[in-house]
Amino acid sequence: MDKSIETTIDLNSNKFYHGTKANLKQGDLIEPGFNSNYGQRNKAKYVYLTATLDAAIWGAELSLGEGVGRIYIVEPTGPFEDDPNLTDKKFPGNPTKSYRTKSPIRIIGEVKDWQGHFPEQLKAMKDGIERVKQLGIEAIED
Repeated sequence: MDKSIETTIDLNSNKFYHGTKANLKQGDLIEPGFNSNYGQRNKAKYVYLTATLDAAIWGAELSLGEGVGRIYIVEPTGPFEDDPNLTDKKFPGNPTKSYRTKSPIRIIGEVKDWQGHFPEQLKAMKDGIERVKQLGIEAIED
């Protein structure tokens, strides 16, 4: 087992979410190796999940694609770690409860009734992402 990846949450006490525009169904696996929804669209080394609905909403709103945003309830199939893009390397702690894994995550349900962010919030986030992109700052994939 990769000692750099440790499960930090009790799997029995939390729901995990994944926001995307992909149209998937219960039982499907989301796995690393596909083109990322973000940045340069490189092959993703990790799959991302969160324990907060708000972070999943951002994922659904900001992911690339033409489809509607979707939020899936997922379960990790292997160990996971804090997402360094949203934790100590960029922000103190892990306020968004965001994680990444090299193992697949399984869809066990879908959140159908969710509210997106206000248009001005979404625009501000997209503008911030564009500024970071212009500075040449890429997602941490190490």
